[in-house]
Amino acid sequence: MFRRGLTLKLSVLLACIGVLASGATGYYAYRANRTMLVNEAEHSLLTSTELLGQRIAVSIDDVASDALVLATMPSSVSVALTDDGIGPNVGRERLAQVYSSFMLHHPEYLQVRLITRQHHGLELIRFDRDRDGLVRVESNDLQEKAQFPYVFETLAFSPGRIYTSPITVNHEYGTHAAQGKPTLRLGTPIADTHGTVVGVVVIDIDLAGMLRRLQSDLPSDHQVYLANEWGDFLVHPDASKTFGFDRGRRVLMQDSFPVTKPLFEQKQAEVLVNGLALPRQADGHVLAFVRRPFGGSEGNRFIVLGLAKPLEDVLAGANQLGTRIIRMVLVFSALSVLLAILFARALTKPLHLLAHAATHLFAEHAMHTLPLKRTDEIGVLARCFERLRREIRAQMDALHSKQSELAHLATHDVLTGLPNRMLFMEKLESAIDDARRRDEGLAVLFVDLDRFKQINDQFGHSVGDKVLVAVARRLKDVLNAADVVARLGGDEFIVLLEGARAADVTPTIATLIMDALNETLTLDGNSMTVGASIGISEFPHDSGNAEELLLNADAAMYAAKSGGRCAYLRYRDVLAARLEAQAEAQAAGQAARASLADARAAQDAIEGHEAEPTA
Repeated sequence: MFRRGLTLKLSVLLACIGVLASGATGYYAYRANRTMLVNEAEHSLLTSTELLGQRIAVSIDDVASDALVLATMPSSVSVALTDDGIGPNVGRERLAQVYSSFMLHHPEYLQVRLITRQHHGLELIRFDRDRDGLVRVESNDLQEKAQFPYVFETLAFSPGRIYTSPITVNHEYGTHAAQGKPTLRLGTPIADTHGTVVGVVVIDIDLAGMLRRLQSDLPSDHQVYLANEWGDFLVHPDASKTFGFDRGRRVLMQDSFPVTKPLFEQKQAEVLVNGLALPRQADGHVLAFVRRPFGGSEGNRFIVLGLAKPLEDVLAGANQLGTRIIRMVLVFSALSVLLAILFARALTKPLHLLAHAATHLFAEHAMHTLPLKRTDEIGVLARCFERLRREIRAQMDALHSKQSELAHLATHDVLTGLPNRMLFMEKLESAIDDARRRDEGLAVLFVDLDRFKQINDQFGHSVGDKVLVAVARRLKDVLNAADVVARLGGDEFIVLLEGARAADVTPTIATLIMDALNETLTLDGNSMTVGASIGISEFPHDSGNAEELLLNADAAMYAAKSGGRCAYLRYRDVLAARLEAQAEAQAAGQAARASLADARAAQDAIEGHEAEPTA
């Protein structure tokens, strides 16, 4: 009977993967098509945005040219030099006709004015625009404008230069149709034959009207954004978001579109963003922004211009392709479900058993469920897994045993089993921290065997090792379970006492240790007495440092050994003895110096007597 093995099952699975791969390929084609359309739309918008920016610059240059023409007319100089704007003046009337002609040929001009330097910047010629057409403002309705920047700043310019104002909402009184509209003002000086500035020509431009004319050939679904150098929206599809600074609520482009921040920081000149890649920032649109200089003669000023196109319009073709791909993927998905049911019965169950055994590697109940009796590849894998588990478990047990042994050897003396110097110092430092926190004391006892060298030389190293083991055992018997005893090396042992025991029973414990080590020890039929000298240092009296406490206890031990074996001595007593010896030495020195002085005085007296003449 033909037995279907894992190879056949995997072949069917790979066939299923191939079907899914075709669907993935279709999806990739769909995504690639979307990306390509968006990229093309971005570059098209960028080109349109740059072109619109150029048109704005050209339009502003044209207005500047008109202002220069009006300012350089000889009649403009003569009118600017008149005493006031009241009363008949033939030259002013002819010039007014020229101004009127400029207004008629440029619908986006809201105002054209000639303002004299005299009379606080009085308007001499002024044409406004209202809903019925042109309005000439005359006589007493002419206003003084010297307080406005577009007048006093332009008067400070040299002839031929152009003043470009910020784009703001016109709030000047009596401006007819211009009042309340976004306005851009261009001004240029009027100079006489000597180059002296005698007045200015100012043209107010309807920003919205100019943009409508410039974007008339753009597709209807394009949206225009314009912001000043601070990011305030000047043009926005939602009119309520424009000129927020004029209403006390600023709406900034870099807040609405964070990707435009580099434009305002002047790190980039253009930015592209789309809702496909950044849906939160583009909000279903493809956008292009460019930064262009604005009023270059006035400093580092600029505007940011942007165009947007709905992402839905850009992806219309890709969506049609996506619909066809979805239909194809649905058909193949139904087939994939049928195949998945077959695989779930034949392959999923034993794989789950193997996975469960792998996650419960050392659990015996998990091993009983393995399909060890199967004859296909899964059965072979299960049997290999079982052998591998047993080997790993044996290796892990051996490794844990070795690790425990190594950890113990790293911190304990091999011969006596006591903690070594490293572990003792760790315990001492921890005990110092606890004592300092609880405001308690502790004591360190440095124990050095007195006759160990003679025993080692007389009976041999094997007996010497047994002596050290016996000493370690006696030390443990004398001390409490909470006390720490360690071997530093050779015949040196160290003891740590904590808490109340450190202050109250340290001498008693030292005596007990000496008595225990002075008892006769019988090893291998040989009787011997070891004996010990003990040095004691205490925290915090002698030191607050672990190393210093150990060194001080060592010093006290040597002092005890030099004074006679089988004794103990505190480090504080060593210091006191040193101070007393120094005092006695100083006193003896002073007495010697006094005796020497008396001897010198007696000698001087004798020599003086011998020198007296005989009567």
